[in-house]
Amino acid sequence: MSDTTLTTPETTHAHGVSLTDAAAQKVKSLLEQEGRDDLRLRVAVQPGGCSGLIYQLYFDERYLEGDETVDFDGVEVIVDNMSVPYLDGASIDFKDTISEQGFTIDNPNAQGSCACGDSFH
Repeated sequence: MSDTTLTTPETTHAHGVSLTDAAAQKVKSLLEQEGRDDLRLRVAVQPGGCSGLIYQLYFDERYLEGDETVDFDGVEVIVDNMSVPYLDGASIDFKDTISEQGFTIDNPNAQGSCACGDSFH
């Protein structure tokens, strides 16, 4: 379901992206370190990268027209309506191991990705 009106914090739409507990805790920790409670996690897909599309994952204080939001235990995840079809079913995780550190996106819609894992098609 797509909404063309301005999304407010009280309006929640299912955008199909999930956030693991580890990722939600890391986002909360980062926001606490920054002393900010007015930011939410924005996930987007943009043209670019060696495979055609790249992920964008960043904190945003804005709500834009067509944004869809879901709250994960106090962490709001926003996806713009153009990115929703590319991210439906995707899961965001946070890894902190000796071999991997950072946020990862497991996206069942990606048919292939580059060696660095930053872009997909």
